[in-house]
Amino acid sequence: MAFWRRWLKKKRMQVYSVGQVNAYIHGMFEQNVLLSSIYIKGELSNVKYHTSGHIYFTLKDRNGAMAGVMFAGNRGGLSFRMQEGQSVIVGGSVSVYERDGKYQIYAREITLDGAGALYERYEQLRKELEEMGMFAKEYKQPIPEYIGTLGVVTARTGAAVQDIIHIAKRRNPYIQIIVYPAKVQGDGAAESIVNGIRALEDIGVDTMIVGRGGGSIEDLWAFNEEIVARAIFECSIPIISAVGHETDTTIADWVADLRAPTPSAAAELAVFEYAKYVERSLDYHNSLNHLIRQEIHLYREICERCRMRLKHLSPQVQIKEKRVRAINLEEKLTEAMNQKIWRMRHILDVYIEKMNGLSPLLKLNQGYSLIEGEDGRTVTDIHQVEKGDRLRMHVKNGSIEAEVLSTKGAERTWN
Repeated sequence: MAFWRRWLKKKRMQVYSVGQVNAYIHGMFEQNVLLSSIYIKGELSNVKYHTSGHIYFTLKDRNGAMAGVMFAGNRGGLSFRMQEGQSVIVGGSVSVYERDGKYQIYAREITLDGAGALYERYEQLRKELEEMGMFAKEYKQPIPEYIGTLGVVTARTGAAVQDIIHIAKRRNPYIQIIVYPAKVQGDGAAESIVNGIRALEDIGVDTMIVGRGGGSIEDLWAFNEEIVARAIFECSIPIISAVGHETDTTIADWVADLRAPTPSAAAELAVFEYAKYVERSLDYHNSLNHLIRQEIHLYREICERCRMRLKHLSPQVQIKEKRVRAINLEEKLTEAMNQKIWRMRHILDVYIEKMNGLSPLLKLNQGYSLIEGEDGRTVTDIHQVEKGDRLRMHVKNGSIEAEVLSTKGAERTWN
């Protein structure tokens, strides 16, 4: 009987799936006006940048924690890289991820809280000045290697000014240092730094160091002001920025002609080391003497070669050599002419023999005659004449006029 009662009770219950419940809760979150647009303050942890472009994180405080996500499409307004431990304000909506049944905040914007707000101002100004070209390398002035006057804009007291003076004097005891005691923290600090830069520029120092010791972002904020950046950029004297320690970077560092990680390093960069200068001068002196001796030795050898060459090329030697050469050429020319005449005579003898073999007169002297027709053509065939034609026969001592009485063919033809 108890079994049947339980069965009937179960039939009367409405049973829901997990997904239906999660969907119901999701709808409740979506309909809640407060949760659809909310700002939550907390500390970041478990920050993960996914390859898809989404950022997953946990927002927590001493009383609790909440999962969060910023989709890639909303990252355009994120002005900093999210890191563990940062205090932030996240704006977005709280909803349920139905698959896991967990609620989380879907971030549309994330800003740093407290010091983070200053960092955002810093980033915004840095981007603006960079777009103006104030950080461009082509506007950086070279720091002079050797200077006589060093200007320093920093606080009157403190480790920074003492470090600069101590190191500068150690490197060059003859350096002149002019310190402008500026206010480097709090209200009016930016204006005081600008006045110091302009005052030292009017004096005409060779190089200027502008800086202070380390501190928080609030302590160093005067060096992130735009008026200080513009004063450094517009200054005609090379400026070395030396603000804080190595991990601190200000707008002044970006604009300055050279950035030093510390005031002590700035003094080393600005002031040449006099002892090394003396040592280098001595090295130059020795090198110059060595080069001069080498040059003297080289030119002595050149002079000796020139002397020997001049002796060899003297007019008397040249005339003698030219005379011997002329005699040799004359002998060669005479021999060449004789050989040419001999060859021409031999060729002429050959031509004479050929001409004798072909000479008509020689043939006539041997008893032959040359017969021409009335038209002057040589008669060599009986078919060239007819009965009654008049002929002229040339013999060795004259010619004979004759008339053809008849022609008779030869039994044998002579070729």
